[in-house]
Amino acid sequence: MTSPEDTPRDNTPRDNAAPDIAAPDAPAPDGSGQPFWRTKPLAAMSATEWESLCDGCGRCCLVKLEDEDTGQVAYTDVACRLLDADTCRCSDYERRSEIVSDCVRLTPESLAELNWLPPTCAYRLVGEGKDLPFWHPLVSGDAGSVAAAGITVAGKVAGSENAFGLFELVDHIVAWPVRWPRGAKGGAKTGVKTGAKSQTGARGRSPKADEQKP
Repeated sequence: MTSPEDTPRDNTPRDNAAPDIAAPDAPAPDGSGQPFWRTKPLAAMSATEWESLCDGCGRCCLVKLEDEDTGQVAYTDVACRLLDADTCRCSDYERRSEIVSDCVRLTPESLAELNWLPPTCAYRLVGEGKDLPFWHPLVSGDAGSVAAAGITVAGKVAGSENAFGLFELVDHIVAWPVRWPRGAKGGAKTGVKTGAKSQTGARGRSPKADEQKP
């Protein structure tokens, strides 16, 4: 899979620190009374708003395998070499694309082509016209709510990709990254997004060309 180019608008990468958390259900600055993710297409969001949508779960940073015959993508419980499995943060976020060549920054154009985004991903949810779940930091006001809801990869990672060979990765295929944990569904308060649908992306990792499921 070819990595899409970065979005042309100003989407300057932040460092690997935890994202800023807005007040729960923070109203849009335009006075609409609705939080920005319900009123703005993703492509129209500011760099800060864009980054704040990432819940820091680490799921998209798990190594994936693509079946060369069907195109199906399977998750493993093996992490990208830059992922800190305890904090679920990239250890070198600013230079991640330089170090990991297949680290993908999604765009409005590329999202529809990628079938591996977790169902819990805020970029996927908002792009589909859905609301953020109750545990998202923008809703709860607490970064710890993501782990409390069972969304993060913390405690579920078998190790870094550097410690596994290709055939070993096949033995680490898991289903939990593409599932909602029990009790984790549920939108923010009213749960209805009033903004127009839009497709854009989050940062993630595409399967490597040589990481093919036999």
